[in-house]
Amino acid sequence: MTRTLQATALSLALLGLGAGLGGCAVTDHQSSVGQYVDDTTITSRVKTRFAKDEHVSASRIQIETLNGTVQLAGFVPTQDEKDRAGAIAREVPDVKDVRNNILVRPPTQ
Repeated sequence: MTRTLQATALSLALLGLGAGLGGCAVTDHQSSVGQYVDDTTITSRVKTRFAKDEHVSASRIQIETLNGTVQLAGFVPTQDEKDRAGAIAREVPDVKDVRNNILVRPPTQ
């Protein structure tokens, strides 16, 4: 491999690495990439548990996590579903707090 070809290959590899890390940016108020990864893991665990629960509609509830605090938002038809979603989120490991901002909106007839 010629020197120019090696330099080009190295440049492309570094460019690809930089682009891959760009998707893992730390957002405001997060202390590190590690905290971002932890928050992403918590969000994934909550979503997985919602999907497995027959009383909670995972598609109607949005989940955001910041520094271990889980925020739930969306609309559900009953108070029981809202309460159940909050309880499930609180049971997930590493969750420090849950802000249940889900609104109850009964279905229209």
